[in-house]
Amino acid sequence: MMISAEQIQEGNKRLVDHHKEEYKLISDLLTHKGINPDRTIEHLSDFQIAIPSWALGSGGTRFGRFSIGGEPRNLQEKIEDVGLLHALNRSSGAISLHIPWDIPKDPEAIKQKAESLDIRFDAVNSNTFQDQKIQKHSYKNGSLSHTHSDVRKQAVEHNIEVIKYGEMLGSKALTIWLADGSNFPGQQNFRKAFRRTLDSMKKIYDELPSDWKMLIEYKPFEPNFYSTVIPDWGTSHLLASKLGDRAKSLVDLGHHLPNTNIEQIVATLIMENKLGGFHFNDSKYADDDLTTGAIKPYQLFLIFCELVEDLVSDDPDHTFSNIDWMIDASHNVKDPLEDLLQSVEAIKTAFAKSLLVDREKLEQAREDNDVVLAQEILQDAYQTDVRPLLRESRIQNGAAADPIGLYRKLNIRKSLIAERGVDTIATGL
Repeated sequence: MMISAEQIQEGNKRLVDHHKEEYKLISDLLTHKGINPDRTIEHLSDFQIAIPSWALGSGGTRFGRFSIGGEPRNLQEKIEDVGLLHALNRSSGAISLHIPWDIPKDPEAIKQKAESLDIRFDAVNSNTFQDQKIQKHSYKNGSLSHTHSDVRKQAVEHNIEVIKYGEMLGSKALTIWLADGSNFPGQQNFRKAFRRTLDSMKKIYDELPSDWKMLIEYKPFEPNFYSTVIPDWGTSHLLASKLGDRAKSLVDLGHHLPNTNIEQIVATLIMENKLGGFHFNDSKYADDDLTTGAIKPYQLFLIFCELVEDLVSDDPDHTFSNIDWMIDASHNVKDPLEDLLQSVEAIKTAFAKSLLVDREKLEQAREDNDVVLAQEILQDAYQTDVRPLLRESRIQNGAAADPIGLYRKLNIRKSLIAERGVDTIATGL
């Protein structure tokens, strides 16, 4: 299924007049504050967030999974679903693949399909947290950190294979997330596990193309509950620092212990030029993988306040443009495409609000130790209704003024079920 420009325009007709009134109000407000609304729209239009291939089907828990029907049965259909999202919001112009779930059997055909929908390939992800039917050695007791060299060799070769697939499609980054760790005290020698992991990653890093980067993800627990080999940003940063300039840390918003100050972590990694990528989601208790912005929208705003600091300074070498932006979520009770539309909107909402912070006044308040004024400046930006800005950005880009509204009006899920069937399950789930 495809969404035509005519369908987008027809869907926007009933909203345009009211939108123009709302946009004029915020445009006048921003101009009065010395903020150029056109420049803000430009930033919003340029910002693209990659959709993960594994999030296009219904997610689940270890207790069960509830299929929604019409799920993509292969990589080509996953790209088509991302194309639907991108047609609706013009902000989802990339897909992040997981190997071996998404091995391209015909790379040229897959590239052509993506190009026809204005989709590029973001970071490719390796998988050593599951055993595949064709593999010789099990990852039950670890992969890159395993005590046995033949298991480590298998995991290293898999990551190199993932790089090769990524090269075929035009990707420029490899994401490594390890489930390696232990469930009980005494089970693992922490130091040896780290050294083995570093040695394995060096072998992968040496095979990395010169214009690629390695994104090292971290997680404090799960599936191992006593220790993980890469439990936090500090360990990820340590590995990246030892590997070289093209190794960076990847921040997943759900991969932190409760109440962690993620915005401070982000600031430190930017300062050290070691922030490589983001996995957006939200959480109430742990790694819940909920819709981005559903639980902690203010925290998301504060994170973006750190992310955009050098972007708004007009530094041509700013970190912002060198970050891989990806969603990593699971949807057990929602239509996954609607959930992804909500996540993209929440991310861009936080981004838009961070662009409205008066940084000159904020910095002066900090220098003066004026705590109240600093908070007022942040909250003034956060409380601004930026929805007309986002809507204007979409309209200017030929997207839907109301993406979810048009998705429902066009009965897209019903059409996908008619095409693919009611019992389909997305690969990898």
